[in-house]
Amino acid sequence: MSYLSPLLNRSGAVAAGGLDAGVAAHYGDPNREQRLLAGYLGKPPSAVVDLSHRGVVTVSGPDRLSWLNTLSSQELKNLSPRVSTELLILTVQGRIEYDARVLDDGETTWLIVETAEAAPLAQWLTSMKFMLRVEIADVSPDWAVVGSVAEVPEWSDRTVWQDPWPHISAGGYSYAAVPETEHPGLERSWFEYLIPAAELVAAVGQRPLAGAWAADALRVAAWRPRRGAETDEKTIPHELDLIRTAVHLNKGCYKGQETVARVHNLGRPPRRLVFLQLDGSLHTLPAVGSEVLVDERVVGTVTSSAQHYEMGPIALALIKRSVDPEAVLIVNDDGEQYPANQEIIVATDAGQVLGRQTGFLRAPR
Repeated sequence: MSYLSPLLNRSGAVAAGGLDAGVAAHYGDPNREQRLLAGYLGKPPSAVVDLSHRGVVTVSGPDRLSWLNTLSSQELKNLSPRVSTELLILTVQGRIEYDARVLDDGETTWLIVETAEAAPLAQWLTSMKFMLRVEIADVSPDWAVVGSVAEVPEWSDRTVWQDPWPHISAGGYSYAAVPETEHPGLERSWFEYLIPAAELVAAVGQRPLAGAWAADALRVAAWRPRRGAETDEKTIPHELDLIRTAVHLNKGCYKGQETVARVHNLGRPPRRLVFLQLDGSLHTLPAVGSEVLVDERVVGTVTSSAQHYEMGPIALALIKRSVDPEAVLIVNDDGEQYPANQEIIVATDAGQVLGRQTGFLRAPR
């Protein structure tokens, strides 16, 4: 049976689809909800987002961190309690299978994932435990996730994951065309609170709610990739700038490490994530999966689109690395065409760092 959040009973709630099926897309006024979520005109953020459809997997036992360290892209052996990070589970070819938000409370490691990932991730982890002292559980039915741009003082005793994006984690590396100090992700802090499902309605109380559309618009504006949106069966972390938060380049061996190291040191990612400022004259948004064209040649695909409360229609797309960064792109949605100016996220010269001067990739001149 498909999940339906009890907060869909709120007045004006309109159910979302796709990755956010089971929670509200909005509650009647998406732009106002986005302003309340982000904070505006000097007012602090006040709204929270129902993400109770998210999957939650727990790993307990004394070997949990050292074991997850051997399986994932992230250095976890010495992860301190309440410190948030991100990990990837990759294929042998270095392609992204799972992307998990990670938090350890000193006794249990919490993995927050997209809805469809929880059961298969728990099953795969169980198949890999062998004789180690770990216990894996899919606890998604028992826990709800609630998102916020700011810390919620009333929930200070709750378990909370804070998105490390866009800061470059220890062992990470920026593939962005701008330095960290100029990254638009700095304008979006993000917290995901774990609340017992039975307490969700009471915990949220009468505080304002923003729908999934509002949260996704802020995510897109922050250039933050999402599993299942910006990823497909071929995606490697370099294409999405996920080396900055989800990969430790100096840790021990794990599945997919060879590809990660080879592309980082000697190669270049075949595609690059790009931010699109869309022509707003059509008053609509292109569908996810719409083709991105240059001179009638398909060069990529729209992965996310949103209506931002300040910038208007925006999108993320995966395009071929070789596309001219100055080119005006056309997004083609079943014959409806949207001119789009591109802002470079992953630099066109990303990769091949062996022998380079260390530091951030330089922005194009």
